[in-house]
Amino acid sequence: MKFRDRIARFMYGRYGTDELYRFLFIAFYVVFILNLFIRSIILSALSLAILIWATYRSFSKNIYGRRAENAKYLKIKNSFVNFFKLQKNKWRDRKTHVYRKCPTCGAVLRLPKKKGIHTARCPGCSNNFEVKV
Repeated sequence: MKFRDRIARFMYGRYGTDELYRFLFIAFYVVFILNLFIRSIILSALSLAILIWATYRSFSKNIYGRRAENAKYLKIKNSFVNFFKLQKNKWRDRKTHVYRKCPTCGAVLRLPKKKGIHTARCPGCSNNFEVKV
């Protein structure tokens, strides 16, 4: 039996890698390199704990639990990514558009920058509301 076949047989039914695993490995490398310069027992323990957690997650057979952890991580990550993407778009469109939130559903609407009071219709909840620009 080839080595690759033995590895495939061992990993059968295990969770493997995902976005949280990749984030943990990047965090491990950052803390490890930081520890090379600072030399702290706390950073050593932290890097070892991150490495053990990432390895445990990849070899775990509790697929539903690991999937739930990854979903929580992706929800937090996407909220940060969407916040900074919105700020970038606001800066890019600052001369031609304004961004307002729908009072009913909270969706962010991009509206043309025309002075006065206008009625806007939310595409998400079909609510009509007045907007002062």
